[in-house]
Amino acid sequence: MTALCALGLSGTAGAQPAPRGGGMRLGAAVADSFARVARAKPRPTVNIIKLEGAEPVIDGKLDEGVWTQGAAVSDFVQRELNEGVPASERTEVRFASDGKYLFIGARMYDREPSLIIPGEKIRDVTLANSDYVAFIFDTYHDRQNGFVFGTTPAGVEYDGQVIREGEGGGAMVQGQNRMQAGAMGGFNVNWDASWTVATTVDSLGWTAEFRIPFSTIRYQSANGEQTWGLNVARMIRRKNEELYWSFIPRQFNLYRLSLAGNLAKLTPPVRRIQTMTPYVLASSQERWNKGLKTSTTPTEIGGEIKYGVTPALTLDLTVNTDFAQVEVDDQRVNLTRFPVFFPEKRPFFLENAGVFSAGTPQAVDLFFTRRIGISDNGTPQPILGGGRLSGRVGSTTVGLLQMVTDAPDQRTSGQSYSVARATREVGARSRLGVMAVQRMATDSGANYNRTFAVDGRLGIGQKWTSDLWASKTVTPGRNGDDLAYSARVAYATNVFNANARVAQIGEDFNPEVGFMSRPGGYRAVDATAMYLWRKPEWAWFRQWNPHVSYRGFYDIDDGFRQTGYWHLDLTEIEFANSTKFGPEWNISQEGLQRPFEISPGVVIAPGQYQWGTLGFDYTTDPSENISATGRFDFGQFWTGTRNGGSGTLTLRRGATFSGSLTVDHNDVRLPEGNFKRTLQAVRLNYFFTPRIFVQTLTQFNNQQRIWSANVRFGWLNTAGTGLFLVLNDGRDATGFFNWVQPQQRSVFLKFTRQFGTGG
Repeated sequence: MTALCALGLSGTAGAQPAPRGGGMRLGAAVADSFARVARAKPRPTVNIIKLEGAEPVIDGKLDEGVWTQGAAVSDFVQRELNEGVPASERTEVRFASDGKYLFIGARMYDREPSLIIPGEKIRDVTLANSDYVAFIFDTYHDRQNGFVFGTTPAGVEYDGQVIREGEGGGAMVQGQNRMQAGAMGGFNVNWDASWTVATTVDSLGWTAEFRIPFSTIRYQSANGEQTWGLNVARMIRRKNEELYWSFIPRQFNLYRLSLAGNLAKLTPPVRRIQTMTPYVLASSQERWNKGLKTSTTPTEIGGEIKYGVTPALTLDLTVNTDFAQVEVDDQRVNLTRFPVFFPEKRPFFLENAGVFSAGTPQAVDLFFTRRIGISDNGTPQPILGGGRLSGRVGSTTVGLLQMVTDAPDQRTSGQSYSVARATREVGARSRLGVMAVQRMATDSGANYNRTFAVDGRLGIGQKWTSDLWASKTVTPGRNGDDLAYSARVAYATNVFNANARVAQIGEDFNPEVGFMSRPGGYRAVDATAMYLWRKPEWAWFRQWNPHVSYRGFYDIDDGFRQTGYWHLDLTEIEFANSTKFGPEWNISQEGLQRPFEISPGVVIAPGQYQWGTLGFDYTTDPSENISATGRFDFGQFWTGTRNGGSGTLTLRRGATFSGSLTVDHNDVRLPEGNFKRTLQAVRLNYFFTPRIFVQTLTQFNNQQRIWSANVRFGWLNTAGTGLFLVLNDGRDATGFFNWVQPQQRSVFLKFTRQFGTGG
């Protein structure tokens, strides 16, 4: 603390008060001194308070005596805007336990409580758009995996699972820069646990009170005291001040468990989760095929059972699985010759998804759960049932999955899907893993596909990370090159990030229960470098992010270039209030070995093509009542030109209402023919409470000539269960308001309830 005072926390030479929307700004030398002091501090530890009387009432008021006992988690420091600088507002957090529940009492002091930004009242809302407090628990203390719980002043429930410190094979994650490597399976916000939170805003700021059953999370099954990894994050949104109890440099985020502190003196019970979650579904469905209408009114029952084999290992069983309550996919405009990636949204498959993640996200996913129960055109297929065993056995993370689907019609057969996965942490940031995946028709053992893989990560210090995976598939009738591999190295500091990858995918490599962004038979290289320049004394400015990247795909046999893409962005600027913009120059190279029909009747001949495009992307402050994001592209395209882009305008009113309009429009003019691609989407959300909501999504896509509407009413109970009323309408259309004929219409009423020890 003496060093901090010497640096001049109050009245520091070179320090400047910032206007609304930014915290105190410092001179460069002073800011660097604070960061050095923060990096040198040892990782903090706090002891849990053992409750001996009545448990706290979860009302958000913190008026029980336990919340004045013991040492509090305090002394928060900034990750943003000024790395390592002490917080401008005080925070106090205490942890308590009665052996059954983990209780958290958090007081977020704020001298201007009227300026606290509450955010939307919906579970798993984007926390960064509002004030929030969040906790990550490394329950195995392996410095790689954990559970996140958080809330906002609106009292929402936010939870998720962290795998491998939230890092993966190259996808972007929240809290990192857009060109930085992240994880598709590294953080799973769709994991829903059973717990309770309440918040209050008062004259001192705001408070939050949590009750988390030990049975709803996984931890070591040993008796006696345990120590968990712990970090606490707080956001003061109007100041864009992101605070941590255990200091996190700005190139990382909350998921960086190797930099977390410790929660000591825990005595969690040797208790196993045992829950049953049945559902009943009534529906009315109408479909039109060539003008002929068919109607069905099925009533279904099914459900799930969750059984804790040990406190660290859980068995999930599901029968007649149904996901009628899940939001529909966002439609996409596709101007490429490759498939579009649609993420998984179904709760059963999202839980513990990171355990089964392997490969390169959205490029070569070795296991992709959307292959189970969803056809290539997005039509649901009946899931008869299945099970999943996942968790820890000693220091090894294991996952076993078995699912069986029914035949949707007489032309196809039912399928059996089997997955086995094991990973073992080796040191703080390294691991090894193996995986096997099989699809087999239920009516023929000769109709199968298998994928085998090994993967690993080597973390050297906090700066260097290397990833490697190798895989082989077995498919009857494919006897050629069925091997694939990828190797990646990444380097990250608070001023420079870079990564490079090389991959080779054999021509007959065929993971049928995975996802490949393009057919096999290519060698890929990609590389990215970004510099982050800051000027701490500028109150309005966060950073300048010049960066360049390249990715290329070449035929293995003759080196024919399938795709090359250069991204040059030397002007991206991010302001203190999270607004950012930047023009960029992109060079695209495409090689065609056969004709490409980019639009009906518009065919591009084989050959090599190259063009340049001027791009411009922008994002305004997402915490404001009106915000916008989008990008535009102007310039050459194949043999002609393309002008257009996409943008989303979002309107919010307090914590109860939000709406957005998205327009994606591209005007393509080629010698082979002209066409326009347009997507329009309107979202409307009204939140009565954090657990009662109405959400609508209406979309029109002129590429598929489809207009669709989805309306969902939800009255949640716990862990995402409750009452759901869902209306879907789909029509052939030539415009957002120009409907030609109906395709399908359905109404679902679903009630699901959880019973047992989940909380």
